[in-house]
Amino acid sequence: YLHDEGYDGRDMLIAVLDGSFYGANEYGGLARIYDEGRVVAEYDFVNGDTNVYRGTGTHGSRVFSIMGADIDSRLVGSAPKASYALLRTEDEESETHIEEDNWIFAMEYADSIGADVINTSLGYTTFDTGVDYTPADMDGRTAIVTYGATMAHRSGMVVISSAGNSGATNWRIISAPADADSILAVGAVDSNEVVGLFSSRGPSADGRVKPDVMAQGVLTAHLGTFGVVTRGNGTSFSAPVIAGFTACLWQANPEASNYEIMDWIRQSADRYG
Repeated sequence: YLHDEGYDGRDMLIAVLDGSFYGANEYGGLARIYDEGRVVAEYDFVNGDTNVYRGTGTHGSRVFSIMGADIDSRLVGSAPKASYALLRTEDEESETHIEEDNWIFAMEYADSIGADVINTSLGYTTFDTGVDYTPADMDGRTAIVTYGATMAHRSGMVVISSAGNSGATNWRIISAPADADSILAVGAVDSNEVVGLFSSRGPSADGRVKPDVMAQGVLTAHLGTFGVVTRGNGTSFSAPVIAGFTACLWQANPEASNYEIMDWIRQSADRYG
């Protein structure tokens, strides 16, 4: 609907905090973004350089494509005309608290270049070192990365976070930073609005409604290996649907605050009441 009304994310900046963006700069479905100079920043906080395309991980590329892809009559992302900052914070070879620090560095960098929206299809619960969070820690006040997400909100950005894919595991509930009280945590439904079994549940440990909203994260269209249009599952894929939507809605309401945008999106949910 927003696209039909002429709102496609133009002049909005989305920072994508994720793993490797391997292949994204070679995918035909993302070529318009690169040709038009709308990838405005690239930084790898894992290795401390600007090569966000190293490795073979395509998680970041897939997430990016859900927002930015633009293939006539085949696939249009949720914000195809937005500008993007590709910021690698996740080391696919390990799971450590350092990645939470990387996330905060990237968030501060995104703020410094004027990002409007952060999409983070990441979540932190347990770590290789065994120094883990517990479900009780998902209270919006404990995890390092959750503090970072709250800081981002206070600086004026809208943070979109995947809720997590632990709905069918013993962990079950949301992960950090989805537990932050000042961001939009996004769960996953299919095209019939049925919740994906994997989608992490709420509430937060302190009783707040989470996820904030749901979007299609079951068989979500995106660019997969070699840039081929495919479908996949995960709250990693429902979050960028909402992130692009957020950019379009804010483009349509440029005087609104980040708090108002988030509040309107929550109220737009069919089960808000």
